[in-house]
Amino acid sequence: MFRDADPHSFAAIYLVCGRTDMRFGIDSLAAIVEAKYHLPLFVPGTLFLFCGRRTNKIKGLVWEGDCFLLFTKRVEDGRFSWPRNSAEARLLSPKQFEWFMDGFPIDPEIKISRPN
Repeated sequence: MFRDADPHSFAAIYLVCGRTDMRFGIDSLAAIVEAKYHLPLFVPGTLFLFCGRRTNKIKGLVWEGDCFLLFTKRVEDGRFSWPRNSAEARLLSPKQFEWFMDGFPIDPEIKISRPN
């Protein structure tokens, strides 16, 4: 269901890099966004994505204008490609969000091979 969400329906999509304790609830995740990254939390439709150590589960936090929506998505086979630089929260484009939900890394690596 969430994989089919229209990324254009969100005001902004932030991927909170690094590891987050997946036991955290709404208040703890909101505190991370405000205290560590100084991002506007109460903008309707803004999605914040968090990931734990095992990278098979993500949590999403969305302000809907009058309340928060917290959801969890867990994959049974596979892992999310999650950036581990905990010093940043990355703003994703709608295309990067689609790649991420389809299991691709948001930063595709291009390897240059040079003939000898």
